[in-house]
This record gives sequence, C-alpha cells and structure tokens, in this order.
Amino acid sequence: MTNNITQLPLLPLRGLLVFPSMVLHLDVGRDKSVAAIEKAMMGDQIVFLAAQKKVSLNEPKKDDIYRIGTLAKVKQMIKLPNGTNRVLVEGLDRGEIIKYIEDEDEFFVEVKKIDETHGESDEEEALMRSLLNLFEQYIKVSRKITQETFSTVSDIDEPGRLADIITSHLSLKIKDKQELLEIENSKDRLQKLIKLISNEKKVLDLEKKIGQRVKTSMEKTQKEYYLREQLKAIQKELGENDGKSGEVDQLREKIEKSGMPERVVEVANKELDRYEKVPQSSAESSVIRNYLEWLIALPWTEQTKDTIEIDKAQKILDTDHYGLEKVKERILEYLAVQKLTQSIKGPILCIVGPPGVGKTSLAKSIARSINRNFVRSSLGGVRDEAEIRGHRRTYIGAMPGRIIQGMKKAKTVNPVFLLDEIDKMANDFRGDPSSAMLEVLDPEQNSNFSDHFIEETYDLSNVLFVATANYVNNIPAPLLDRMELISIAGYTEVEKLHIAKEHLLPKQLKENGLKKGNLQLRDEALLKLIRTYTREAGVRGLERQIAKLCRKAAKIIISEEKKRVIVTEKSLEELLGKPLFRYGRMEQEDQVGTATGLAYTAAGGDTLSIEVSHYPGKGKLTLTGKLGDVMKESAQAAFSYIRSRAEELNISPDFHETYDIHIHVPEGATPKDGPSAGITMATALVSALSGRAVKKEVGMTGEITLRGRVLPIGGLKEKSLSAHRAGITTIIIPEENAKDIEDIPKSVRGDLTFIKVNHLDQVLEHALVEEKYESN
Repeated sequence: MTNNITQLPLLPLRGLLVFPSMVLHLDVGRDKSVAAIEKAMMGDQIVFLAAQKKVSLNEPKKDDIYRIGTLAKVKQMIKLPNGTNRVLVEGLDRGEIIKYIEDEDEFFVEVKKIDETHGESDEEEALMRSLLNLFEQYIKVSRKITQETFSTVSDIDEPGRLADIITSHLSLKIKDKQELLEIENSKDRLQKLIKLISNEKKVLDLEKKIGQRVKTSMEKTQKEYYLREQLKAIQKELGENDGKSGEVDQLREKIEKSGMPERVVEVANKELDRYEKVPQSSAESSVIRNYLEWLIALPWTEQTKDTIEIDKAQKILDTDHYGLEKVKERILEYLAVQKLTQSIKGPILCIVGPPGVGKTSLAKSIARSINRNFVRSSLGGVRDEAEIRGHRRTYIGAMPGRIIQGMKKAKTVNPVFLLDEIDKMANDFRGDPSSAMLEVLDPEQNSNFSDHFIEETYDLSNVLFVATANYVNNIPAPLLDRMELISIAGYTEVEKLHIAKEHLLPKQLKENGLKKGNLQLRDEALLKLIRTYTREAGVRGLERQIAKLCRKAAKIIISEEKKRVIVTEKSLEELLGKPLFRYGRMEQEDQVGTATGLAYTAAGGDTLSIEVSHYPGKGKLTLTGKLGDVMKESAQAAFSYIRSRAEELNISPDFHETYDIHIHVPEGATPKDGPSAGITMATALVSALSGRAVKKEVGMTGEITLRGRVLPIGGLKEKSLSAHRAGITTIIIPEENAKDIEDIPKSVRGDLTFIKVNHLDQVLEHALVEEKYESN
C-alpha cells in the first residue's frame, strides 16, 4: 500500500477476531464472504477482517459490523468437500472503515490504516514484565494454555505485539477483545489487558475453591453412608426392627396384599431390594419409595358389582334429568347388553353439547344407576403429553398421568371415568396430549395401557369412559373415531319449564333457606324469565336467575314479615329489573323486501329478519349485519340466481345495472354465519325487486345453490320452537329435512304447517303474495 487509505474486500467474522501478527485458519461459507476472498486472491491478497456485533446475523448490514478491524493477507485458500472454503490469513495492521462501497455480490470498503502509538519506553517495559508475570500465573491456574506458548510469548520485545499475541490466546468475550483492538496506544493496551487478565484469574481461583468444596462434600456423604451401614448392621445384630428395615418389611407385606399381577410383583420386589440398599439420605431413595407407594395404592383387582336393573336405572336417570331421551336410551342399551353377555368391554361415550345442558351431571347419574364409583378428570387447557401418560421417573417431581391418578382415586378397576372438556386439549412443544389419549380410548388397546411413571401395563378395559365436549370440530378426527358420539342440542322452552319447576326451584329454595310455600313462581312468570332474562342452550343462567329470585324473596320475608311471595309476570320485572334479552316476533303485516328466516345459535333457536332495499345505482351489492363468510356467499349465490332468472320472476333484466342493492340483517352487533339463510335472502331480494310482499306468517330455512336447488340444514327442532314462540304458523323447509319433523314436540308440531320444498320456485310460490304491492 502506498498511502494510508485503500479499497479492500471486507470479510465479516462471526464470534472471532483477528489481531495483527496473528496467523489462523478461517472457514468461509457465506456467498458475499467467498466473493470477497476471491476478489482479494485476484489482487494483492489483502482483505479487511472485522467482527460482527451479533453472531446470529447471517446477512449483516454496515451498522452490524465493528468499524475497527485488521488488514490481513490471505496466504492460502482450500475448498472443502462440504462446500465451504478454508482460508489461512495473517494479520498485518489495524484499520478503520471510512466508507462502504455498495456492491451486491461482495462487501467492499475504504479502509484507513491505523498507526500504533507508544508511551514512555521505561513505563512500557515495566508493564510488559508485569503482564508476562500475570500471564504465567494465569496459565498455571487455567491449564488450557501450554508452557511452550508462554516461552514463545516471552521472547517478544515489542509492547503492542506482545499485548496482541497474549490477547489472542485468552478466552475473552468478543466485546473485550474488540476494545483491545481499538486501543491505538500500546501502553494503554497493556494496562487494559493486565486488568482483564487479573479479573479472569480471580474467576478461575473462585472456580477452583468451589470444586474443592464439592469434593469435600462428596467425601462427607460417603462417610455418612459408611456409618449408616454400620448402624444398620448393629441394629440387625441387636434384633431391633426399627429404622429402614422395619419400613421395608411393611412395604413387602403391602405388595403381597395388593393383588398385583405376578410380573408387577416381581418389579416391585426388585425395586424394594434397591430401596433397601440405597442410603436414606440419597435422592434416589425417595424416588423409589414414591414409585412403590403408587404401585401399592393402585387398584389391581378391586371392583364394584354392577346392579343391572333396567327399571331402576331408568328411574334414576329420569329423576336426575328431564328430557335427554337419546342419551338415556343409549345407557339402558349398554346395561341390557352387559346383562345378557355378563362380559363387555367398557364403551367410550362422548356427550357433545353447549355449556349448562347437564353433561357432567349426566355422567354422575350413569355411575349411580349402575352402582359404580365415579371419578372426574378435567382436560381443559392440558397441553403436555405427560399430563396423560405421566413423567418418566428420571425427572425430579415425576408423577403418573391423570388416567392413573384417576384410577387411584376411584379405588376400583371398573369406575365410570369422566374425561371432562376433551375438546379443550391443545398441543405445543411438550407433545400432543390428544394423541396420548388414543390408547386410553381404544377398547382394543386400553387393556395394556402404558404410563411412563408406572412403566408396567395397566388394564383399563373395564372402565366406562364418558367424555364431554362443547364442539365436535375441536376434537381431532382419530380421537373422535374411537368414541361413540351422543349430541345434546340444548333444552326447549317446555323442557326448561319442567327442569326449573322440578329441579332448579326446589334446589334453590333449599340453598336459600326457604320452604316450598315461601315462594310461588307462576308458569307465565317462569316462561317470561326463560325468554327475556336468559339466552342459552343449557340452564345455568336460568338457575342463577331463580337463585336471585329466592334471595329477593328471602329479603322480603325477613324485612316485611311476609309468609309468602308470589311472583307473577308483572312483578317479575320489579324483582329482577328490566329484561336482559328480546326474542323474535313475527311481522305485524305483509312486508316488501323483508323475509323471516330461522336461525340456530348456541343458545337454541331464534328468528332472523332479513331486509333488502334497492335504489338507483350501478349494481353494487352491500351486505351488513356482521355476517360471516358463508352467509355472504349465500347472498352472492341468491343474487346470481335472481340475475339468471330475472324475466321469469317479473324483474327488470337490467336491474343489476340500474340499482344498488343493500341486504341487512338486524342486530348488527351479533355475529351471524351459516348457509341456511340462503332461501330467506333470495325471497327478500325477489320481494324487493318485484314489489310482491312476503307473507307475515311464513318463516323459512334452507341453503340455496346457483341453480335454485334447496339443500338440507341442521337444527330444525330448535328453529321450529323459535318460530312457534314468535307466532309463525307456516315453515318452509328443505324436502330432505322432512325426517327431522318427528323430533319436534307434538305440542309445537300441531300448531305449525310444514311446507317441504326442493327448489326456490316452490319457496316463492308459498312465501310471496300473488298481487304486486302498490305504494301510496
């Protein structure tokens, strides 16, 4: 180089730093770095080496690289079989990046050479001697640097070079080495290095002290073990049965009486022998004892005898739960089959339904009806596979999984085991608990269930598993395939009325210190309570409102010295305040552009008004009311069908060019989705565009296709109940849903007329009035 500034290829270093006079190999793999080396090899073989501030960066920018680095000469470059290049470099001088030269293929910089400055020679000589003395002491303590290295370093008489060579042999942080590289003055560099080595030596001395302390502690533990063994021998000679030997005998007796299979007894006795030999102070001693206690506590042969009496079981189920006929029927079928065969593997039942419909309490009733012990395990929020299969005993605080824990609580091999909220399990880096449940819930595999903690197989084939879930879609398909699904859609108003009178009200009267005659809740008041103060599929909210009424009544009885509180439809609002909810009512007269649909929500059925208006424009279709994607697509399908059949429907063929259309579903704050509003949207559109009114007494539900076909829907029972409640007398349903009419209570079915359709033309024929509406 002829002057102090030159242009050089830049090679960023990760976790490494090169000093002047230092020779070492570098592995170069990044494309830009390889290009920089090749560029240097084509010239004077000089590159600039600078360290990255963050080792993790693969594509560093100029702000990610230290500005002070080392000018180095590439002495050799070899391409390795793995694709990287091994480069031999020799540090020459310090340098500073003045400017980055933009180049997409390689790093290229302008570098200014930094000349080293010196202090007073006598002072530098003294610092060099002090540094060499300290470095020699450091070598003796660390034992990572050979004595030959010290001999080589001792011959260096240049202060700056001595500091650089010693720094290159130290295990310092990159940040500290960079600080030394950036010091131009050799005296200042020596002082900084002396300080760093002193600190490192202190840390190494402390490590040595800790090591000696640990060694002393281990010798003390061995001594205690020897003395305890002597004590044990003395106790044995004296015939004393105290201490650990007596405990071992007790455990051996419990193992014999536990009823374990022979293979498990062998394992338990083997572990007991180990426990006897291991010192009591050892951590392994408590691990082995915990394992043995779990084996002893588990039921291996104990079981309750099923009382298979169909009439008795029917009575218990009817007493505990109103309705739920399909669930009860399935339980009675299980009992009947077991009575005939006397041997059946426990079925896996999965009861699916909204919160508050009695899924958990139903499982308790099943256990009571067949005289089995009941155990419940909540799976909500379980993310760790070890929660199901247990932890391996190598971990501190290891425990069996929830299945084995539940069997210990049950104390029998044939309990009713409730797996609550099975749809709330999740998975993360700790494993997938739903996959671990596959073995538990497979009748062909669960006779040999393996828990990581117990290790020995455990028979779950006699257990009657009952799972509960809110949403089927959240249960993984392989797990769902192993269970028999029983759906509870929710309670109708009539069922809620019976449940409130027969179960909830007596329960709350008792809990609030009232007698039967203290509070009289009339049917019309109870019906209003169900309709306007709750909106749910279950009865939890209803129970809370009844509890509130009981508290109000208790206060009135105490403060006003009354003996009875009668709650009527009028007085209900005085006690509970304004109604919390409104329920749909049918239109008071035939309307143009408004059709009544039937919706199925988590809280049961409801009516849904769909409004359509049109005004001069360019055919823009606007959808409002917080609609989901499926509902928006239904509106688009209805719109496309009407465009294709405009002339047959007495609608102007160019309406999509001359009018903007707005479809709105009221109660805009409530999210709505699903395909079953398709024919309702189509009817409202035809009504608005043709001027024909929609009959006020007609409600409808069904999915529409682009050809006008009407496809089946779900929740017909709940939708029909909501229509009946709203005063609707005629319901248009898809023809394929005709089979579902039988599920509707007779009291409701008798007041409704069902029109079965398979095409939109039939819908319009029954939903629209014949004459065109004339505006005033």
